[in-house]
Amino acid sequence: MVRTIVNMTGNLAQPFPSLLGSFRRRWWVPILASASVCLVFDGAVLELFSISSGWNSSGQVWAQAVNTQPLNPRIKVSIKQRFGRKPTDKLTVEALPGDQLTLQFTTGKRLQTLTTNKVEFAITPIPLKQPRWEERVVLSVHRSFETAETKANELKTLGIPVEIAQPKQWQVWAKRDQYPTSADRILLIDTLKQQGYDNVFLHRRRLRDKPQLSFVTNGTQFKRSIVSITSKKQQFQVGDELHYGSLRFQPNTYGTYTLVNRVPTETYLRGVVPYEIGFNAPTTAIEAQTIIARTYALRNLRRFQIDGYELCADTQCQVYKGIAKTDPIVDRAIKATTGQVLTHNDELVDALYSSTTGGVTAAFQEVWEGTPRPYLTAKIDALPRGTWDLTTRSLAEESNLKAFINLKQGFNEASWKTFRWQTETPIAELNGFLRKFLRQTKHPLANFKTIQKLEVVERSHGGRVQKLQVTTDIGTLVLAKDDILRGFEAPNSLLFYVEPRYRTVKPKPADTTQSNPESVQLTSSTPVAKPQKILKGYAFIGGGFGHGVGLSQTGSYHLSNLGWSATKILNFYYPGTTVQPLNESIVFWQQPSIPVVPSQTVPNELKPQSNQSNRLISHKMPFLKSFQWVWDWIPFL
Repeated sequence: MVRTIVNMTGNLAQPFPSLLGSFRRRWWVPILASASVCLVFDGAVLELFSISSGWNSSGQVWAQAVNTQPLNPRIKVSIKQRFGRKPTDKLTVEALPGDQLTLQFTTGKRLQTLTTNKVEFAITPIPLKQPRWEERVVLSVHRSFETAETKANELKTLGIPVEIAQPKQWQVWAKRDQYPTSADRILLIDTLKQQGYDNVFLHRRRLRDKPQLSFVTNGTQFKRSIVSITSKKQQFQVGDELHYGSLRFQPNTYGTYTLVNRVPTETYLRGVVPYEIGFNAPTTAIEAQTIIARTYALRNLRRFQIDGYELCADTQCQVYKGIAKTDPIVDRAIKATTGQVLTHNDELVDALYSSTTGGVTAAFQEVWEGTPRPYLTAKIDALPRGTWDLTTRSLAEESNLKAFINLKQGFNEASWKTFRWQTETPIAELNGFLRKFLRQTKHPLANFKTIQKLEVVERSHGGRVQKLQVTTDIGTLVLAKDDILRGFEAPNSLLFYVEPRYRTVKPKPADTTQSNPESVQLTSSTPVAKPQKILKGYAFIGGGFGHGVGLSQTGSYHLSNLGWSATKILNFYYPGTTVQPLNESIVFWQQPSIPVVPSQTVPNELKPQSNQSNRLISHKMPFLKSFQWVWDWIPFL
């Protein structure tokens, strides 16, 4: 094989695209054998692509560049999401033995570089010269990104520029730079409330100081807002975790800081898969989890656009703990499925999954607001089929749902504790949960004293509670879908029914304190006080743990133990989808083609006159991302 060496150092961004462009085209050159084009970058030899060659029908020699590496884009994951929320926050980043950290930050207009073995980060409050108010219009609050995004799209159809944030729970904000004054914000809130958007509110807080990121290295303290950290081994000890790639401390939207790990997708999976599916899962269940974890990550890169990174490291995305406790079985599963993703019509699927479905998967629209996904439907999670027939016994009927929950055997998850559950919650706790939720959303019933009744008033075909009516001493409200789990922490999923629990209060004995008790005569017509039933709480009786949409992790254990392949498991939980290698033609995510259009409209004076074309576009991987692994050598600046 002929090897062509291209020597380069420093920044690849300028010369490298033209090099790739010249090799991507088919051209006529006198090459009679295969060859490879390699890049020497800071001393490391990397094979970019091979050149296959041969004779065409006219007797001419042809050659074509072929990418030899699987696509492995780097993603930005927040491993410390809100550093500085507490003034006592501290974090140490260390190099591995035999390695050093390279820190880069700006001093004035100059880029400064330091090398060290360890750096300690902390927060130094900087008093403001004058206290100031921070304001933002919160248009809605949600438990999940999925519903927040749907609400954001609805508001966009009104002409309101929005952004999705996650200060604690997911929120949709009016885009701050489009409503710059208090008058703009108040006018927007008043108009929306007139249109029926009762939960819109103005978030205000008074700032007296500014948290400033500070760090100490080699005995010197620095105060900077952005610090990039690299090393030759690309490995870092961050507190108790070991991470690969590069690191960057940067400010976020909430006045604190985020430590972002820029890591190749395949390495990221090493810190995700064992913590999501478990270290002892059967092999093909691990492979199935790997494929959907890869798919989920690449489809959801837009989640934290407001903060300048892509994914979080907890259950709001996928649990990610770095590479300190990798597992050889999991590593083999990742290698066996390298680059494989799950698609529908050449777009990455919404690869949702949960611990346990409770015997029936949920359709997307049964849990969240938004466009239905044809591959995320309600289906019985059981083999052999025949345990329950949804076509003839819909779980929308309360009696059918109760009968279904009382079934304990015949399902893929039947051996797991979370398959069936029952939780009894005192009324005082339910009051506390609901009151907290209503205060977060500025609901007019937030000051109620006690719940008087809970009643399921609507179920989906798959049995999930769609509407729960709550009667309080000052009024009635209806919680829908995911908001039910925000309002009450008792149920493990939306697949449940409720039963009231009462305590009996005996009547007080008759008054016998009169001077002549013998004068009191009881007759058959004398009323006798009956014991009173006082509501003491509710029992939530149900099945499953989590949202129940897509793959059941516990169910995949059973199917894997039956000998099912990863592809067969995925076809069971995501019917109509295809497992294929990640390639340039696959769309990562695109805006739903059928937006939710409300009947209300917002007056033109509230619509910003600039930046009206703010609709998100489809994200396709360009050709250069075929060589994404090359960019892994560029420092994360």
